[in-house]
Amino acid sequence: MMQKDITKKYVKEDLTILWRPKKCIHAAVCVKMLPEVYNPQERPWLKPENATVAQLKAQIEACPSGALGWEMVGEKNQEQEVAGVQATVRENGPLLVKGQLEVTGIDGQKEMKSGMTAICRCGASQNKPYCDGAHAKISFKG
Repeated sequence: MMQKDITKKYVKEDLTILWRPKKCIHAAVCVKMLPEVYNPQERPWLKPENATVAQLKAQIEACPSGALGWEMVGEKNQEQEVAGVQATVRENGPLLVKGQLEVTGIDGQKEMKSGMTAICRCGASQNKPYCDGAHAKISFKG
């Protein structure tokens, strides 16, 4: 059974933070950059009131999976402005693909991805072809 895509929204002034849990690979970049905002041990786990809008936008744009995004009146997240497709290999981690991407599964089903998509390189993901952060658990080197 396919898991439903959920988008949760958090608001700070004119900024709306979008969190798509299914895309999250638990790289913890958000926690490392803004621990006063992101704390997975607390509820709510995301407290945008603890940072400036500029700090939040900068951190969101550093999210390696694209699970975090933002919307703001009159502006667009850089993730939405990518022309073409870009791919970056993360050391000891996934292949990050940024842009519009059509993924055809082994069952032949097609899925459209946009923004940032993390593709598994280690082979241990339980959500192939996508990364689920398993590379950290198996100490993947590559």
